[in-house]
Amino acid sequence: MGQIRTYVAIGDSFTEGMNDPVPGEPDRYRGWADRLAERLAQHGPGLRYANLAVRGRLLRQIADDQVPRAVELRPDLVTLCAGGNDMLRPGADPDALAVVFDEAVRRLRATGARVVIFTGFDPRGLRTGHRIRGKAATFNMHLRAIADRRGCTVVDLWSTTAFYDARAWYEDRIHLSSEGHRRMALLVGEVLGFSDGESWRDPWPPAETADWLTMRREDLHWARAYLLPWIGRRATGRSSGDGRGPKRPTALPL
Repeated sequence: MGQIRTYVAIGDSFTEGMNDPVPGEPDRYRGWADRLAERLAQHGPGLRYANLAVRGRLLRQIADDQVPRAVELRPDLVTLCAGGNDMLRPGADPDALAVVFDEAVRRLRATGARVVIFTGFDPRGLRTGHRIRGKAATFNMHLRAIADRRGCTVVDLWSTTAFYDARAWYEDRIHLSSEGHRRMALLVGEVLGFSDGESWRDPWPPAETADWLTMRREDLHWARAYLLPWIGRRATGRSSGDGRGPKRPTALPL
């Protein structure tokens, strides 16, 4: 891994860091990208880091708003994860999305930056998301082809069985937990070619098996707290990221 002076993270809530709150600041999120930047700074003091990701953003919004800003920052490293919110919407077209993604990558690679992209998780290993598995797999194949064509590094989330454990996920079943974000930072660091002794593959401690009634109560809570509000936003054309800007819009030292 060559010297990284400036790292820019772009994407949606996955990269913004939900739901990995900063200790003592529950409304401020850390996330795997912040954790990765901290580790990069340990290997290369003086690292400048920007996180342009905003929750709820669709691929076209990321390409139109975040990619030009990332290009302006002249990064050495860019992480790009996008398209997940599009996949959750009815009528998502992975072929059309791939065209937008490819153009975004072309613009980023034109700066000379190393670009890291992410395949999607396999929905079969999660508690929700089975209905989009075919489209997600098609989009992943496009992403791999783009990475080969553009010379990108790929973080393959489809095969990462360590993230199939429910404890890797927050109770909303969409975003990573704090431990999930910690492991994700370790995974991306490993793909980039450095390690400091920890591993995202470490076995999870034994978990207690919940009884049927407890699981149904959890399902009911999830539907009321997360599913219904999500459906409401979709029905009214709103997004969880409306009115929000990036948490770290300028590349600054940590």
